[in-house]
Amino acid sequence: QVQLVESGGGLVQAGGSLRLSCAASGRTFSRYVMGWFRQAPGKEREFVAAISWSGGSTNYADSVKGRFTISRDNNQNTVYLQMNSLKPEDTAVYRCAARQKPYGLPTMPYEYDYWGQGTQVTVSS
Repeated sequence: QVQLVESGGGLVQAGGSLRLSCAASGRTFSRYVMGWFRQAPGKEREFVAAISWSGGSTNYADSVKGRFTISRDNNQNTVYLQMNSLKPEDTAVYRCAARQKPYGLPTMPYEYDYWGQGTQVTVSS
């Protein structure tokens, strides 16, 4: 079992930055592929970014490529999402997810096994 707790959300003006963190429990964190997803009101859950167990490979949604950076610290059992040049359309609840299979960088929610509760990100225009 893995428990995930997100933090770092908040209200920011367009063009600003936020850094989200996702702290994981469990000794096997370093074996998991980690991902970030988001969901805005009335919309489906949307893939944002994923990172391999080693941190050597990443995958991004086209909508965030060049603005967001996913990273991880396996010593701290934490994955991060640095969000720059934020836009109002980035407003959503952001959730991190863990995938037990240690390969691939999937974009579909069903490929992930554990989920955090989420943190709200609101970008004002």
